[in-house]
Amino acid sequence: MASSTKILEFSQVLRAYDSPESATEFSLPLTFFDIFWLKFPPVQRLFFYKLTDPSATPAFFNTVILPNLKNSLSLTLFHFLPLAGRLTWPPNSPKPIILYTPNDGVPLTIAESDADLDRLSSNEILDAIELHPYVPELPISETIASILALQITFFPNKGFCIGYSINHAVLDGTSITLFMKSWAYISKHGEKGKQNPSLLPEELVPFYDRSGFKDPLELGNLFLSQWESITESETMGNPRSLKLIAQLGGTVDKVRSTFQLTREEINKLKNNVLSQLENPIHVSTFVVTCAYVLVCMVKARGGDGNRMVWFLFTADSRRRLDPPLPANYFGNCIASPDVVTEARYFMEENGFFNIAKRISGAIEGLKKGLFQGEDDKLLSLKSNVRSEVQVIGLAGSTKFDVYGCDFGWGRPKKVEIISIDRTGAISLTESKDGNGGVQIGLALSGDEMEAFASLFVDGLKHL
Repeated sequence: MASSTKILEFSQVLRAYDSPESATEFSLPLTFFDIFWLKFPPVQRLFFYKLTDPSATPAFFNTVILPNLKNSLSLTLFHFLPLAGRLTWPPNSPKPIILYTPNDGVPLTIAESDADLDRLSSNEILDAIELHPYVPELPISETIASILALQITFFPNKGFCIGYSINHAVLDGTSITLFMKSWAYISKHGEKGKQNPSLLPEELVPFYDRSGFKDPLELGNLFLSQWESITESETMGNPRSLKLIAQLGGTVDKVRSTFQLTREEINKLKNNVLSQLENPIHVSTFVVTCAYVLVCMVKARGGDGNRMVWFLFTADSRRRLDPPLPANYFGNCIASPDVVTEARYFMEENGFFNIAKRISGAIEGLKKGLFQGEDDKLLSLKSNVRSEVQVIGLAGSTKFDVYGCDFGWGRPKKVEIISIDRTGAISLTESKDGNGGVQIGLALSGDEMEAFASLFVDGLKHL
């Protein structure tokens, strides 16, 4: 029987004020790191929480859990003002800005679903579309773009999930995870949070100072010019349009599944690479995980070995800048190294070793030039998504500790990145049991998923 999801409420959650004087306008300029992501599709993630009696009853959810989540969200927005604001492009500004004004808020949808939460939060293969009712739409027009939208969906007598959609032009994965951890912290600490809106550990307080940002290569202006060229046909010649580009999001006629690499399997993959090296290189969990998944994906696609494969990933640059930024810096601060090579290099017998070396080399190259090659990434993306190139991106990180987001009713049963359904990216998350493993999320065609699963399992058996 098909499941149904019913929208119960839609509202704007305003930030909590500690005093009337604090209800003032707030704005932030976009950096070149932000402008690079100006037109990218929203990033969407789901957090599933399993409840047990009596917490799972509708009465407890509506009188305890939901009011607590709403109140703690308002208190959290006291710290995260940009998320309650919007992206806009004033006529007198050369670039878009983040603007918060009093009475701005975050769109919040409350829903109820009769779907099977246990199935939705499992690792089994699902039609990708099955998870889409639980993530909110991000309101975006020509002139105003929301930064964050949230949805809380209750599964009676089972649990609930929290879904978000974020505007990538304003924040990266590190920043939205900082917000989710802060919201969870204030929610879990209940009465203390209500009495003191400033209650947050120092490491969770966002850092907004952008005075140290320099753009000697004028990348901000270059990216704006490139976005204008890329979106000219969609925006009807309006260079200040804030609408997102449709071509960067594919169809969702796919299936999705979750795969796991244990710490023992990761160590075997590392040893496989290290045993073949003549000169030492850094072989990290990230390197071997990406290399192994990529090889299985390219083999699962099959086809012409001469086609190009473009793997585009991100690297947190907060510590790589000079001077470095603190870990709690709010905004985008990621470089985008890549690996481009023919599919046959993935398919050959030694493909895993070769691709692992290439990924390690791309990361090592960041030491020589953090922004090397960034000037043509957007134009390359435009041409490659319309060609026969197999473009594979990366979403998430094993360093975010998203399974630590406990709002007071336990850790998440499952965390999923939903936006990979359109982008075709690989999602990476730390293993929820904290044993050093990696959770991998994929959205592929049915045939490719079946082939990938077979290659993934068989390859590990032969390590």
